Amino acid sequence: MREKKLSLAETLKNDWYALKLGYSISRSVVIHAFLMRLAGYFEWVFFDAVFLKEIVGALDENKSFGEIFTFILICGVTFALINLYSNYADNVVLPLQTVRLYGGIYRKLYAKARNVELSCYEDPDFYNRYTMAMDGAELKVQQIIVSFWGVLVGAVATGAVFLFMFQIDHYAVLFILCPLLGNFVFGNWKNKFDFKKYQEQAPNEKVLNYVNRTMYLADYAKEIRLFQIFRLLKKQYHEATENNVKVAVKYALPKAVLNFWRITFTFTVIFEGVLLYAIYRHQVTGSITLAQLTVMTSLMVAMTWILIRLFEDIMSIMQNGLFINNLRGFLEYEEKIPEDQKGILPEGEFESLEFDHVCFSYKDEETIKDLSFVLKKGEIAALVGHNGTGKTTIVKLLLRLYDPVSGVIRMNGRDIREYDLHAYREMFATTFQDFSILGMTVMENVLMGRHYENEEELTVRALKKAGIYEKVMSLPGGLRTVMTKEFDEDGAVFSGGESQKLAVARTFAKDSPVKIFDEPSSALDPIAEYELFRNIMKEASDHTMLFISHRLSSVKNCDKVFMLENGRLIEEGSHSELMALGGSYAKMYRKQAMNYLALDGEGEVKL
Repeated sequence: MREKKLSLAETLKNDWYALKLGYSISRSVVIHAFLMRLAGYFEWVFFDAVFLKEIVGALDENKSFGEIFTFILICGVTFALINLYSNYADNVVLPLQTVRLYGGIYRKLYAKARNVELSCYEDPDFYNRYTMAMDGAELKVQQIIVSFWGVLVGAVATGAVFLFMFQIDHYAVLFILCPLLGNFVFGNWKNKFDFKKYQEQAPNEKVLNYVNRTMYLADYAKEIRLFQIFRLLKKQYHEATENNVKVAVKYALPKAVLNFWRITFTFTVIFEGVLLYAIYRHQVTGSITLAQLTVMTSLMVAMTWILIRLFEDIMSIMQNGLFINNLRGFLEYEEKIPEDQKGILPEGEFESLEFDHVCFSYKDEETIKDLSFVLKKGEIAALVGHNGTGKTTIVKLLLRLYDPVSGVIRMNGRDIREYDLHAYREMFATTFQDFSILGMTVMENVLMGRHYENEEELTVRALKKAGIYEKVMSLPGGLRTVMTKEFDEDGAVFSGGESQKLAVARTFAKDSPVKIFDEPSSALDPIAEYELFRNIMKEASDHTMLFISHRLSSVKNCDKVFMLENGRLIEEGSHSELMALGGSYAKMYRKQAMNYLALDGEGEVKL
């Protein structure tokens, strides 16, 4: 994703946002970052402009040892206290507060990630901004806080050194132009070349990172060993590396030349130039004292390092501005379907669910077209049709993971957008086909963060209904066995079918009036499928049921079957009614029935 170029005003707004964000989470980080920069610049300016001048002046004036010793002692104690504070802040305060900053920022990021609508994760541009916002957010915010104060305090320190230099020699201040030229002209040009190099190498780095991930992730281990993809990966890696080398060679000479002039003007010209100029004023013209010579050269050295750090802080602010733009854009994003949306609480029992001329488009492509149907309390309904007809999208609309482009979805006669979102979703228990097994215990994977009385008994009952209880109890930890090997090398790893049963158990466990199963048997063998659908039908005795199945033999006992094609409802009725109609449903059913062994006279698998 190519990032837009930010204006200076936008960059400064982002930096100010980062400063306020950091202050809202940890005031100590902001305050101590300021005090540390203030202490550091004070040491530089005071030592080079005041301390050396007083010492050399005292020696020229033949002041007593006691006076000089007292002055040095006072300054030494002051510097010691400053260093004591700096060490304490740098090694104790800031590390601890950085942890707090880290926690605070990521709490905000996770809360926002939890609250944005599902479509955001399906938008590559938004998802890229989200991942970039998450990448070292606390470090970037901390860098901006430190650099922000560095620029402000550094600018004041630069002005102070300039005034001290001007008091000694009006013309000596012209030497300040050298580090300014070195840092802000040649240094800036060099950074622009670095950025161009980064942009040209970014596509190659993406390939290299992809190959690296592919080589160490277990997901690809079988393919690497069974096929010849290692040869292709090696080729990709070699080509990306060669391209990076070409880019590096392309920018090597310009960067070297610019770096030479940056160092020359920043260090060589000013150090030797000021030294020669000061010696000339002292030895030849006799217009400055030895103390002034010492202070002049020392101040110029201090000015050089102050300007170098000032330049680095400015570059840090500018470079991090784009990153903060992603962070700020993500945190300030206004959700279209916020997860914490408040509204009316569902009252009474579930009575009906109605789609009224619902249309939905995904990326300007209409996937649901003028859909209308009604599901009443206690009914068992199925959504069927070829892949890509919008069956899962309908479930997502029902659960308000998406909102329709037009039309209305009603529950108990009320637009579902009027309900409290969390309370509304509690009316449904759902298993999606693209489920995830978490690195938690079996029981936690079934209950999914909800709390009930007799949780173990509830989990056992759900696992039995899903047909996975015996497998779970054969594991060393039983219900408390950790799933996956993400955190436990002894963690259980289920097959595709076993994992699907575990996911289905979640829907059996949740006490909701409406239960939805999206392709619950896609990874199961016919026997396991038969057992699962038998238990689903038992569950329907006191629940309203909606499920998606590509195997039509499993829907013949439904009260309603909704046949979809290209996002439209083309047929509706019971299994027998649709078979008698002889339309698309009957044609699909008979075609599938030819593949079954146990058929009755109509081509049905009996449940």
